[in-house]
Amino acid sequence: MGHRSSASDDLDPRARQLLRTLIGRYIRDGEPVGSQTLARHAGLAVSPATIRNILSDLEDAGLLSAPHTSAGRVPTAQGYRLFVDSLLQVKPLPDGELARLRGELPAGSGTQALLGSTSELLSAMTHFVGVVSLPRREQFAFRRIDFVPLDAQRVLAILVFADNEVQNRIIQTRRPFDAGELEQVANYLNSQFAGRALADIRGSLLHELKSARSEMESLLAHSVELAEQVLVPGQDDMLLAGQTRLMGVQDLADLDRLRELFEAFARKREILQLLERTIQAPGVRIFIGEETGLAPLEGMSLVTAPYVAAGQVLGVLGVIGPSRMAYDRVIPVVQAAADVLGDALSPDPG
Repeated sequence: MGHRSSASDDLDPRARQLLRTLIGRYIRDGEPVGSQTLARHAGLAVSPATIRNILSDLEDAGLLSAPHTSAGRVPTAQGYRLFVDSLLQVKPLPDGELARLRGELPAGSGTQALLGSTSELLSAMTHFVGVVSLPRREQFAFRRIDFVPLDAQRVLAILVFADNEVQNRIIQTRRPFDAGELEQVANYLNSQFAGRALADIRGSLLHELKSARSEMESLLAHSVELAEQVLVPGQDDMLLAGQTRLMGVQDLADLDRLRELFEAFARKREILQLLERTIQAPGVRIFIGEETGLAPLEGMSLVTAPYVAAGQVLGVLGVIGPSRMAYDRVIPVVQAAADVLGDALSPDPG
């Protein structure tokens, strides 16, 4: 990170002002910006020749590039990075938009519904792709469990979580269990562990098995065997909304680029790993172009923030769009969505 801030320290105030104006106009209009335009709009009392010299220095520093077909210049990924880190003025989200988020993400709506609404809202409010990583289920407290025998060695486990989500998991058992044994195990797990997170339960069961008395041992051993399979982490996944909005983005008119991007969305894995990288960092993080480490996201940016409920980071949400995005609009939307979603998922203190 260090070299990025030093690049901005090297720029004198005029160069900073020109770069800020150029990137602002390019984000707004999508056209390379020339020195005449800057002379009119940068609010600097300097000659066009001086402006051309400064632009040339900014290009040498790798912050701007000049497309061959035009006299103007456009920002590079490094130029956007410096803009976002030290030239951008972000305003809080307007009250109306905050009210919209709160209205459409009400507490108590069930986790899955809230996450789906969040990805849709992020897309609708920014006109780019909204993305939300699903919380790992083992972070949630479970409310109760039931087992239903399906056939000789397959059992359906029905898990109800504290946030009212229900998951069904089919497990292969090493030996047949009859309905009575399954009921005994379910009663034991429900009486001992309701209200605790799945991740804790397996460890506790194994610990109790080690110190068990013999009459408890078979129940515990059965509980461990079933719990080991049921309480494994589920599939990590994420929700995406608004991919088709990218088809209207002029910077992405190239069909091959779009196809690569849509394939990356369909695979999800790399984008999910990218989101996971930000899960421990509080606040908004921005990846520009190659900083994502994903070739299909060249020319794209990802703006993310973790969402937190009851002091626990549950996942990450964000927006994927062209690097030529209005960061001053997108950043507050992402931050506010993370705050509102976290509030909606937090257990009601009452």
